[in-house]
Amino acid sequence: MRLEITLATLALALVPLPALASSCAEQIATIERRLDSPGAVQVGGLQAGHTLSTGSPRGVTAARLDAPSDPATISTADHMAVAKTLILRAADEDRHGDKRACENTMSQAKGMIGALP
Repeated sequence: MRLEITLATLALALVPLPALASSCAEQIATIERRLDSPGAVQVGGLQAGHTLSTGSPRGVTAARLDAPSDPATISTADHMAVAKTLILRAADEDRHGDKRACENTMSQAKGMIGALP
């Protein structure tokens, strides 16, 4: 009887558990959706293989017409291209389990994207 219980316990320990999404993976998914928003498409154009995201329940209903208080946060197509490469790097870091590096890279990517219209 003990041997059966031990073997059953060992078998359960060897069963792979489902991977849980990390906070960095959630940030990556959020920023990728943001890059498919109408504001991002207005700045950088619709990218091949992407679809335009609309109707977010948390989205802003009207674009601000005044300029950002910090001119460095103005989005450009070049900054968005750099941000996309940073997102790929962050996803690789997250896949390798380097949470801190992933979060730092995502902070850089968010800074590069800036304030989308």
